[in-house]
Amino acid sequence: MSELSNTSESASEAGSEPGSGDASVPAAAADPADGAAAAGRTVFLLTHTGRESAIRSAERVVHGLMRCGIGVRLLEDEAADLPLPPAVELVGEVGPGSVQGCELIIVLGGDGTLLRGAEFARASGVPMLGVNLGRVGFLAEAERDDLDKVVDRVVTKEYEVEERMTLDVLVRNDGRIVHTDWALNEASVEKASRERLLEVVTEVDGRPVSGFGGDGVVCATPTGSTAYAFSAGGPVVWPEVEALLMVPISAHALFARPLVTSPRSVLAVEVQPQSQYGVLWCDGRRTVELLPGARVEVRRGAVPVRLARLHHASFTDRLVAKFALPVSGWRGVVVP
Repeated sequence: MSELSNTSESASEAGSEPGSGDASVPAAAADPADGAAAAGRTVFLLTHTGRESAIRSAERVVHGLMRCGIGVRLLEDEAADLPLPPAVELVGEVGPGSVQGCELIIVLGGDGTLLRGAEFARASGVPMLGVNLGRVGFLAEAERDDLDKVVDRVVTKEYEVEERMTLDVLVRNDGRIVHTDWALNEASVEKASRERLLEVVTEVDGRPVSGFGGDGVVCATPTGSTAYAFSAGGPVVWPEVEALLMVPISAHALFARPLVTSPRSVLAVEVQPQSQYGVLWCDGRRTVELLPGARVEVRRGAVPVRLARLHHASFTDRLVAKFALPVSGWRGVVVP
């Protein structure tokens, strides 16, 4: 699931020492005189312009890249809120064509903005580099204080590209496919109102597992294991593990445990005919109503999302940092 395509320069070419992949070590500063080397390179920038901090961060990234000869492209709707140089390229189309010819998609924002960037990345195949301006931001590769490092690494091409598993989702009514979708984090089947439980039966690989009433079911990727599935009590799965997750939400049942299945499995959630209406949410962004009797099928997505990585920090360290986990007292391995 995490096939790496190393696009970084060698350590000797970049003038870096061993360990320079760590985010705590500054990247080699880009020389504006190298603009010729950056000729023809363009980066697509996506940001949450509703935040003052995001506007300042976007301005900083734009000026840093353009100073080194890299073109920047933005959506017209977002550019209206940003103080930008005239040379910035603006596009009105919102879709795969917006990023055609771009080397990277740099996303500045919280989890919602990063998931929006993932939509552009999946549709175009262009890698996404996320900078977290929100709270947790597991999809992000850098934090607000790392903006200068981000610019330097992009200019010198010191990054790698990692593929993340996605989900393909379809909805059936009376056997007919009525909706198709996808997700990077999760596809969740949820009740439509607070007053009543959603009655469902879950299925793995064509065999029923359990029926129960509850708030719903989350079907997630390893990437999504630290998102909604985590909040529902699911396990944390390392990104390099290829698997699918099924996590019940507040189920009224004796057996309603999180399940981890093969990446080749097909997960299904059926809304019982006597149940109330349900709702399918994909990454918390796209939604469709589920009629009583509807069937939602989830399988490994045919198209991954490509994420740009600046360093080789372990997922364990990322987990500890994002959740501020207490690790004081750890002694590690004693080297003789």
